[in-house]
Amino acid sequence: MQLSRLILPALLLIALPVAYSPAAAEAAIGVAMDDFSYTDTSAEPANQTAAHERRLSAFMAALRRDIGADGRYRPVASAEDGAAFKVIGGIQKTSTLVQWAKVAVIDVGARKLVMDKLYTFRGDNDESWQRAEMFVSREIMAALATPAPVALAVFEFELEDTTAASAGASATSDASYLAEVTTSVREALGQSGRYRIVEVSAEATKARALRDCGGCEAAIAQKLGADQSLIGVVRRVSRTEYTLGFQVRDARTGAVLARGDSGLRLGADYSWKRGAVRLVSERLVETR
Repeated sequence: MQLSRLILPALLLIALPVAYSPAAAEAAIGVAMDDFSYTDTSAEPANQTAAHERRLSAFMAALRRDIGADGRYRPVASAEDGAAFKVIGGIQKTSTLVQWAKVAVIDVGARKLVMDKLYTFRGDNDESWQRAEMFVSREIMAALATPAPVALAVFEFELEDTTAASAGASATSDASYLAEVTTSVREALGQSGRYRIVEVSAEATKARALRDCGGCEAAIAQKLGADQSLIGVVRRVSRTEYTLGFQVRDARTGAVLARGDSGLRLGADYSWKRGAVRLVSERLVETR
């Protein structure tokens, strides 16, 4: 059963111009929707092409009507006509009583999928198609109402150490603990669903201290395709005392969007990871 063929060609052929402007945020959001494809591989002896065409036409009309009835959205013909989202899909009948529907929603401006799901429904009569349409329309509207994750470039956390032992043999362990901090923060933010973590290579920062570069990390993040940048610093006050700080900037404008500072904390270097994850989670995830 090659269900991916129902939707993949449409995905490949869609042009995704940036047509939606944030200036129209108060207006209804444009949603373009192509007619779904239909494939019957049930091998039933009776030719039901006419019935399937009629039911699919009614399905699409109801789907567009339901989306348009929600005041937040307005059906439009295409992305060129102001669509912020595009809905595509296909239905395949695999046996007398079993049909599958593949549905995807594309954020046109961000050029990314916000929904890509496969559903099954039983029956091939008007009532079963109507039930399927009602369920699919709710799923689509839920996807439309869910903000797309922010593309975030999380740069390697840096160490600011002014203790007497700062140049000693602890450099290797410090680097290891800092790497753990960065990895854990990326994982926590990525798992929150609010952020899509953009890969940052070591070469991207060119071995300079981002905390002292006057916001240069924003431009680097933009080149990496991120919406925002995050830099973080562990400040060692003593061998058992430290503070943590981070700053988030808009990658396009460089404006500071969020910052946080832990204040003085007690704990050895192995506790940096726990403190950093808690700080960014409290300021960037739990408060939004």
